[in-house]
Amino acid sequence: MTAPRISTVLWPTQSWPEAGELWRRAEEFGFHHAWVYDHIAWRGTTPWYDAYATLAAAAAVTSRVRIGTLVTSPNFRHPVPTAHAIKTIDHVSGGRLTVGIGSGGTRRASDAGVLGGQEWTPAERADRFAEWTDLLGRLLSTPETTYEGTFYSAREVVGEPGCLQRPRVPFVIAGNGPRGMRVAARHGTGWVTSGHAPDRAPMDVVRSRLAALDAACEAEGRAVADRVLLTGFTGEPWLESAESFADLAGRYTDLGITEVVLHWPRPGTPWEADMKVFEAIAADHAAVGG
Repeated sequence: MTAPRISTVLWPTQSWPEAGELWRRAEEFGFHHAWVYDHIAWRGTTPWYDAYATLAAAAAVTSRVRIGTLVTSPNFRHPVPTAHAIKTIDHVSGGRLTVGIGSGGTRRASDAGVLGGQEWTPAERADRFAEWTDLLGRLLSTPETTYEGTFYSAREVVGEPGCLQRPRVPFVIAGNGPRGMRVAARHGTGWVTSGHAPDRAPMDVVRSRLAALDAACEAEGRAVADRVLLTGFTGEPWLESAESFADLAGRYTDLGITEVVLHWPRPGTPWEADMKVFEAIAADHAAVGG
């Protein structure tokens, strides 16, 4: 059995330089990715610092760990300035950036309404997600982009100097429905899920979603090699003990998961955990998965 890569999500709730110390520790622990959520507001948490500014700073204080958003969405970002920030951070990091992309939460759950306007219907949210991702990919991989879509446009946007990673930074797409799967199969080098669904066993959820992803990849004629599981939303005891983690990681790897993401323990929240257990898991597994 191939060991999965082990990664972590860091919370953008601490100011610098304290936050910088956490990013350095994530690298020292041997995690494959150190991810950060990209929101303006999330579940009432304050303070909440900007993801891209945080990644630029993190890139400057690390040298090995890959960094990225989990995930960026159309909720409050336009593809043109987002692409500009991505290219800059890719260069600052020496080509260690991965961009997670999703359709975003609703106004009630996150920051979907911060720019005002009417709440998007599920169909419009899916349409925006597909168009946003397509345009972002063009902006990051072509010398000049002019685009006029239903929701987004770009006029004579110069791509140089381009991404350090070619043809562009890798995308990890969050999409559980048929349309999201198609976006992942069309644009992603990776796909991410939490495995959460009401009244269903998480492993059954992941198994069925992986099958749907394979079908979408076959239809698109592309492969999505990286299958990422974001833990912490299903009630499974990932951080109960090192033994519990190893058991769950092994079972999900057997299903086809290639990367397991753990939340950095955060006291007083649903993601509270024993830091000693977290460190033991990192010591036993993070560097092994690569």
